[in-house]
Parts: sequence; C-alpha cells; structure tokens
Amino acid sequence: MATVRVETVIEVPAERVWEAVADVGAVHRRLLPGRVLDARIEDDERILTMPDGSQIRELIISVDHDDRRLAYAVVEGQKLPLTYHQASFQVFGEGPRRSRLVWLTDVLPHAMAPAVRARTERGIVEIKNVIEGSPEPR
Repeated sequence: MATVRVETVIEVPAERVWEAVADVGAVHRRLLPGRVLDARIEDDERILTMPDGSQIRELIISVDHDDRRLAYAVVEGQKLPLTYHQASFQVFGEGPRRSRLVWLTDVLPHAMAPAVRARTERGIVEIKNVIEGSPEPR
C-alpha cells in the first residue's frame, strides 16, 4: 500500500485549525469551498457533492479531539480507479499562533499514488488559504 503525506504550516492557532477540520459536515464551507459543493452527514458517513454533481461517500472512522485527528475512508464514488483509500488529517500546534496540518492518505493500487499526491498537494494549499483567510470567531 502506498502512503501519501502532505503537510503545511498554517498561520492560525491549532485550536482554530482543528475546529475547522473536525467540523466534518462543513468541509464545503470551512476547508474546500469551490472544490466541494455540499456535504451532509448520514450516520457515520459523509456524502460530498462535487461541482459536477457527482458524489463521494466517506466513512468517518474517527474524530479524536484529544489528538486533533480525523480519519476517514472513501467507500463509494471515487473518481480515481482506487481499490482502497483511507486518509487522516492531524493538527499540531507550533506555538501560540501557528499550526501544522498533516494529511496522510493510504491508497491501492500503488501506481495511483502520484495522482493522489497531486490532488492532496493542491487540496492542502486550498485548505491553508481558506483557513488563513477566515475571520477569527468573536
């Protein structure tokens, strides 16, 4: 199994980054607006609607507030020809005003890792820009 790891430093406190990541039903507003049109939660699954109308169903495996870690697996609607896709986000504090966001993705077949890497590299930059551009809560 291939593992793709991408990470970025975000100039926002870890608590705020985690708040956005852990809000699993709001990925379309808080992390990837434009890339994800809508998101809804049904039991332990998140259904993402993409701008072209296609849907991706993800099983939410864990939302661990103590470790600031979200794990999920794509179970239906994958656009790439993958037989396995599980990923996690983890947020680490790097001082009072910045954090590190790490996105790990395990995929099969191995040969698809470069395509997954390209998508996650674009995605993490988009996430960073959205979070850094979001106003602080009052």
